Amino acid sequence: MKINGTRKSNLKQTVEELSGVRIDSCLKCMKCTSGCSVAKETKMHPSELIGLLKLGAGDEILKSDLVWMCLSCEICYGRCPMKINTASLIDALRKLAVERGTTTRKGNAPLFNKAFLGTVKQYGRSYDLQMIMHYKFGSGSLMQDTEKFPTMLRKGKMALLPPYGAKKTVVKRIFDTSPGGKGKIK
Repeated sequence: MKINGTRKSNLKQTVEELSGVRIDSCLKCMKCTSGCSVAKETKMHPSELIGLLKLGAGDEILKSDLVWMCLSCEICYGRCPMKINTASLIDALRKLAVERGTTTRKGNAPLFNKAFLGTVKQYGRSYDLQMIMHYKFGSGSLMQDTEKFPTMLRKGKMALLPPYGAKKTVVKRIFDTSPGGKGKIK
């Protein structure tokens, strides 16, 4: 089978293994899309993504804007009569997109995710100042939005010092046992 000029791949099987979700159980009722928080902002909707996976779509689906714009709010999961966890499917697609190098620079979501998870791993919770620093250096937009920094400090929206009190051993165990393991952040 060909989709968009590419041969059928084992993407569906790989995504099912990574997410623990059976894609074929989808009824195409579109309740996931009707409740999706970002459906109006994306070119592809959750029901379309699942439909393409069912049809055997290849790596081109990893370039979908939905893969990086999904909020993982799980409204789709709550509405699905078959209890398909679309957020888990999208997490698996994100992982594969990074591994296979199909991520796009638009929006720098992979860079943001890496910066965010790096601070969580290091401090046990997010440290905004360090996360922003890593993101700014990685994206090359060092001076963008700097005028907002004093206001955020004054209003207490950002701390200068790293957080304390988190159970770092618990967070480390989560990173070590997550798919990909060994605490790697991609």
